[in-house]
Amino acid sequence: MPKILILYYSRTGNTEKMANAVAEGARTVQGVDVELTYHATPEQLKEFDAIIVGTPTYHHDTTLDIKMLFEEAAAKNINLKGKVGATFGSYGWSGEAPKLVIEILKNKFEMNVTEPPLLIRYTPDPAGLEKCKEFGRRIAEGLVKAQHRH
Repeated sequence: MPKILILYYSRTGNTEKMANAVAEGARTVQGVDVELTYHATPEQLKEFDAIIVGTPTYHHDTTLDIKMLFEEAAAKNINLKGKVGATFGSYGWSGEAPKLVIEILKNKFEMNVTEPPLLIRYTPDPAGLEKCKEFGRRIAEGLVKAQHRH
């Protein structure tokens, strides 16, 4: 059964609302295991077929926790090649963080990334949460299809 990790950081709760909606959408797809958490070790990343990272943008950057996790994973040569990667987040002005994380997943870890990242300004409204559910569902469906091809 394909496993999806939804890893997020949220200070104001906006990205957390998005993370819950992404997980809810992914869980509508049968045959997928979805784990929603705000903490993971580099070693745990290997256990998942898809890693979806939720990060708000602070000062034109992602959060230190997320940055450290992937730097540590790179230092330990954690192999994520070919796994599915995606990012989302809420932002006030610029929204670079999910784009920065996508670059890391794609270039440093050679993951198959879903672009563009899902960005929502400030607090997600009902339409925004619907987009989050759709985002999670699409990624989960993609994993199930890919598994049937193998």
